[in-house]
Amino acid sequence: MTSFLIRRLVYGALLMLGVVVLNFLLIRMAPGDPAVVIAGEMGGASEEMLAAIRQDYGLTEPLIVQLGIYLGNVLRGDLGQSFFFNQSVVSLIAQRIGPTILLVLSAQVLSIVIGTALGVLAARKPSGLLSGLVSVFATIGYAVPVFWTGIMLIILFASVLPVFPVEGMASIKLRDAPWIIRAADIAHHLVLPAFTLAIIYLAQYARLSRASMMEVLGADYIRTARAKGTPERTVLFHHALRNAALPILTVAGLQFGNLISGALLVETVFNWPGMGRLAFDSILRRDYPTIMGVLFFASAMVVVANILTDLSYRLADPRLRGGA
Repeated sequence: MTSFLIRRLVYGALLMLGVVVLNFLLIRMAPGDPAVVIAGEMGGASEEMLAAIRQDYGLTEPLIVQLGIYLGNVLRGDLGQSFFFNQSVVSLIAQRIGPTILLVLSAQVLSIVIGTALGVLAARKPSGLLSGLVSVFATIGYAVPVFWTGIMLIILFASVLPVFPVEGMASIKLRDAPWIIRAADIAHHLVLPAFTLAIIYLAQYARLSRASMMEVLGADYIRTARAKGTPERTVLFHHALRNAALPILTVAGLQFGNLISGALLVETVFNWPGMGRLAFDSILRRDYPTIMGVLFFASAMVVVANILTDLSYRLADPRLRGGA
């Protein structure tokens, strides 16, 4: 297990290096001039002022020189200074990464738990009404764009049933309240964004767990367990679900990156103060260092999630632990 973890960490470091280089080149080749955007915030500037801005931010150096400087800074933990916010990128991301992790993990847990539960229940009677409803829900949930779901939920819970807040992460009036009240307020604000982000992946987990459970429930050892008089709940959740969960673990790790990318749209729709909202604002303002910093941290989160998924898979499957 130790050698496996070391190999995965080395591969992850090499992957991060490739991601940093690719992000840098793609963003620098994109149309737009950050000097013009910065000057526009000041009300406009002459060509001399634009040239001075490019000089100050190192935009006049050859591309390969800029890349070398940036890689050296990244290795030292310096992601640069934001063009627009006039803060270090690390401090900006430190302020925003907590809300994004909270949103993404909440959506991940919701989608896995509810989706798997629906799939297990549907697999018990594949031809039953519940199984058909789960299939229809999964098809619709997978097809509907996440931003459309968010907008519909805002209309529903802002106009028709004003039950949940539809903007921000916390209420300003509760800023000085006890921590338990503030935590409940954040959870109240989290409901709609987390459900919006989770619903498309919830549908995928429901279909996947249903198919995987149906396959496992037809195995010989399940028939043997039932023939021995084992309670149905034990058969489903102890014998069958443990083996059916292996594909779910694999997909969960692969979908983590999609959750992070989907968080950009959800945070924009619900004005959630996370990295997705920061990336959206930075793209509009051609803030190169902030965009690359957000992509760097998002990529690192995906790499870490994949490593944890591999470890979970080896822990869940005894054949991998034994080196089979």
